[in-house]
Amino acid sequence: MHLLFGIILGLAVLVFLVVIHELGHAIAARRNGVVVEEFGIGFPPRAWGKKLKNGVLFSLNWLPLGGFVKLQGEHDSARKKGDYGAATFWQKTRILLAGVLVNWVAAAVLFTILAWTGLPKLLANQVTVPSDTKTIRSTVQVVNVVDDYPAAEAGFKSGDKILRFAGEEVPTTSSLIDIANQHKGDTVDVIYSRDNVEASKTVHLKENNNGNGIFGAGLGQQERIKATWSAPIVGVATTAQFTWETLAQLGILVKNVAVGLVMQLSPNEATRASASAGLAQAGSSVAGPIGILGVIFPAVEQQGITQIIMLAAIISLTLAVMNVLPIPALDGGRWFTMAVFRLLRKPLTKEREERIQATGFMLLMGLVVIVTVSDVGKLF
Repeated sequence: MHLLFGIILGLAVLVFLVVIHELGHAIAARRNGVVVEEFGIGFPPRAWGKKLKNGVLFSLNWLPLGGFVKLQGEHDSARKKGDYGAATFWQKTRILLAGVLVNWVAAAVLFTILAWTGLPKLLANQVTVPSDTKTIRSTVQVVNVVDDYPAAEAGFKSGDKILRFAGEEVPTTSSLIDIANQHKGDTVDVIYSRDNVEASKTVHLKENNNGNGIFGAGLGQQERIKATWSAPIVGVATTAQFTWETLAQLGILVKNVAVGLVMQLSPNEATRASASAGLAQAGSSVAGPIGILGVIFPAVEQQGITQIIMLAAIISLTLAVMNVLPIPALDGGRWFTMAVFRLLRKPLTKEREERIQATGFMLLMGLVVIVTVSDVGKLF
């Protein structure tokens, strides 16, 4: 039941974020004199449709993977009244980038909500207003245990929350490490919570630290930032920070892939092996829809609504950033193509535009297939 609920909620989050993106395009198109022929939730085949009073066909479709908006005369060369192609350059710019703006604003709103309720601290320099910020720390938690070390021998598992260690409170991970170091070689009592049930274990600590500590467990603790009047400031600033971080990580990814591909051409076998390892590492850092859902499902079951809102904000922001990039078949790619032909003073014919966008779409789908295969591999 939990898994089914996670799947439904995960799909709902993805579909909602894509639908509001397309809704941004539709609203901008109508405001700039372009006729919106259809607004669909999901992808065809069509399950149900109804003509609205404003003339737009609203449809529900069988493939629940997002949504779409169909404009009259979508090609840049279309010239009839109400055609997208007949709009001015700046009107087309507003239409193409409206979806990006909606996703960016949605992320800012979600981060603002989290700033009121407790925004997880994920960046070392995450923006706060010190005079209006309260830091909340979760209970210290076992992330993993090392085989043949005291934590594993005592039966601790990932997810166990450490309440008291050797009779002392453990407000932070560093305090637990300090207490453990004070009791090297001793046998201590550890009070912990597992599945909200409190229990106790006796642990004989190691006398020497051989790289894995004397307790032998990886520890984790989440910090949350809580604000009141400054929440909107924190929400917008956090969105800007994550936008920059996303662009920076994309830059690193592209650089690593480019360097890896060049190294693959090297006659040196060791260099080619290093390139293959680098490309594999780059691929492992990318996630597609299955990978995203693979993160959302456990979050629904284990982390609660805060983590779901956080993931929705990050996914919305990622949609905004990806769609602004000059990749054919995406919003940024369509704008870039239109701008280049405008600068070159060459006509962007229907056939030429279709070839460019189709090529970009094929490359994009190829990337989706590669990433999806990678996602499936990670899940299993």
